[in-house]
Amino acid sequence: MMNFFYTYQSLFDHILVYAMLAMSQYVVLRAGVFSLGSAGFAAIGAYGCALLVVKAGWPPLAAIAAGTALGGLASAVLAFPLSRLRGVFQAVATLAMVQIVLSATQNWTSVTNGAIGISGIPKVAGTGELLLIVVAVVALLAAMGRHSIGRAMDVIREDETVAVSLGISVPYHQRIAFILSGLLAGLGGALQASSSYAITPGEFGFGMLVAVLAMVVLGGRTSVWGALVGAAILTTLPELFRVFADYRNVVQGILLMLVIVYLPRGVADTAIALLHDRRLRRQAGHAPRAPATPAVPKAPIVKTSIEGGVRP
Repeated sequence: MMNFFYTYQSLFDHILVYAMLAMSQYVVLRAGVFSLGSAGFAAIGAYGCALLVVKAGWPPLAAIAAGTALGGLASAVLAFPLSRLRGVFQAVATLAMVQIVLSATQNWTSVTNGAIGISGIPKVAGTGELLLIVVAVVALLAAMGRHSIGRAMDVIREDETVAVSLGISVPYHQRIAFILSGLLAGLGGALQASSSYAITPGEFGFGMLVAVLAMVVLGGRTSVWGALVGAAILTTLPELFRVFADYRNVVQGILLMLVIVYLPRGVADTAIALLHDRRLRRQAGHAPRAPATPAVPKAPIVKTSIEGGVRP
């Protein structure tokens, strides 16, 4: 068992980091925000953490906290104008932000070393630390789902008109979701930098953007378990199909299309719904039956002379 763990330890770390990024995407989708900015916030968190450790000499833990804060700060700056947009306009705006961040990491060579990236980052986030952080974030998001904020986000996702009629402030809750998404993505980027020794701009490009969004769609958008299941599946697939290395993206695309067509709610959300329905049926089967009410004898029907056809 230990040999298996050490053999695939880097894969486990990769799954946990992408689970963090998938949860950042899940938060905004839950609030009805069509954001594609998780990759950009992850790049800000990763480069902020790496630069503070390598060039400024900060302690790694302080640098991770600073990278998380930078991701949250960037999302807070964008949250107010973004809450005024809807649908595809939100997606285009966040996509533009990702492109700006990538251009800065590639062309600001005096700070980011350009396409070479930053190396020599001490590894302080091992599998245990990553697992502990992911469990803490899952607990936080699950608690938020039981709170009024999470319920309000669910209503907004389903129908903004209904949310407004119930007195829910749609811009306020979407800003909260967007800022929390930036914090989680910044934390995920900082953890990626602190667990991989080096980072390059290519890690935070279009590939990460599509992968993170696909993880949430594959796993499910209505529960935090969907992000975890989607991250585990799409991160493990390249290892399972190592023989077909040239067709990995094709296999992932086919799998995603099948899930969208046959499991539109996602793998995890569909499984949770089935378990919930089975539990309800089991409870209904064990519920005590109401005692049968005794039959009341009917009174005889007395016909009048007219109804009986008797003529006077």
